[in-house]
Amino acid sequence: MKKTSYLFAAMMLAALGSGFSPVTVFAAQTQEAADPAKQQVVRAEMGKPMNEIQELLNKKDYAQAKEKVAVLEAMEKKTPFEVFAINRIYAVIGSGLKDSDMMAKAIDAMIGTEFLKESEKLHFMEATAGTLFNEKKYPQSREWANRMLAKDPGNTGMNNLVARSYYLENDYANAIKVLNAQLAEDAKAKRTPTEENLRLLAGSYQQTKDNSGYASVLERMLELYPQKEYWGDLIYRIERKPGFSERLRLDLYRLLLATDKFDDGAQYMDMAELALLAGLPVEAKTAIDAGYAINLLGTGKDAAKHKQLRDKVYKQAADDIKNLDAGEAAAKNAKTGVGMLNYGYNYVINGQFDKGVALMEQGLAKGGLKSVDEAKLHLGIAYLKAGKRDKAVETLKSVQSTDGASDIARLWLLVPTENLNAVPGAK
Repeated sequence: MKKTSYLFAAMMLAALGSGFSPVTVFAAQTQEAADPAKQQVVRAEMGKPMNEIQELLNKKDYAQAKEKVAVLEAMEKKTPFEVFAINRIYAVIGSGLKDSDMMAKAIDAMIGTEFLKESEKLHFMEATAGTLFNEKKYPQSREWANRMLAKDPGNTGMNNLVARSYYLENDYANAIKVLNAQLAEDAKAKRTPTEENLRLLAGSYQQTKDNSGYASVLERMLELYPQKEYWGDLIYRIERKPGFSERLRLDLYRLLLATDKFDDGAQYMDMAELALLAGLPVEAKTAIDAGYAINLLGTGKDAAKHKQLRDKVYKQAADDIKNLDAGEAAAKNAKTGVGMLNYGYNYVINGQFDKGVALMEQGLAKGGLKSVDEAKLHLGIAYLKAGKRDKAVETLKSVQSTDGASDIARLWLLVPTENLNAVPGAK
């Protein structure tokens, strides 16, 4: 969090003014005078030593000032403002000596009076909470932060301090509770959560081994504060979730390819093989081209194997382009919509977006599918590639299966537009 130091507290104290002018005793004032308890004056006998103490404070001679202020404190019949003035001095001394307990006690007494404006009280609460936090006095720091939050519930800095203090005490459950409450307030106020709070929440979920919570926060971070390193973590978590279907392996590779998160050449090879099996040689060619573009394919001990697969892929892709329309009529006449979905997707990856999307829509409507959610996933991806984002959002959000399809669908909505039809690594 932002560094809040003794210097901040000292500046706040200095802003109240310095020095005290001798005045007459309250008792000598007229009956019409204002309530003495609220008057900001000190008696003559106290004003002079206070100014002497002020001179010591100006010289940063805090130890001697502390000795002298003890004499003032021993005086009898002090007025409320005199008590306030003495506490102000103790607060300055505590700040100068880096004695947070002294400073906090004095500021606490000051805040309990009418001699500070409400805004000044809030600033002192913030300064004290931050100072105690930086001294790793986390419970005391939270007390001050919560006092401020009682008056200013939407203060993101103090909410973050409370959550961070719990995190640093390894109390991740309370950190999660505070941060989720803050996110709820952000949503209510239509305010974007801070990246710091999201990072802290993600870290807290990690520490409690709540993989679902961690992934959900990481998705939010990817949406609001996109960074390339988030992608790999999120995508690989999908295949590690219980119930992930190997049938979706090609879909997982598609997402990795679109976000440029493959780790090695074997993954490009595997995606190409799976695309060939799915009857999508042009998609296989896209994977091969991407691997060659960044030299993960075509080099090393497996270079010959890479070339063999590339030659095979290139030949099938060329044949596929020549015969793209062959079989479409048969697919339309089939009892199920499976063929139309496959042919439609093939049109999409060949750049014939409108024709491909229309055929996929017909296939989904015809039914007879092994997995409706998988079909919706592919149609949603097709909509994205075709630039039909509104339809993509509606379709991908309707994917609900727990086999990994819904996770992949959500992430596709976060893929940058410029990545949807690009070949990663290509110039």
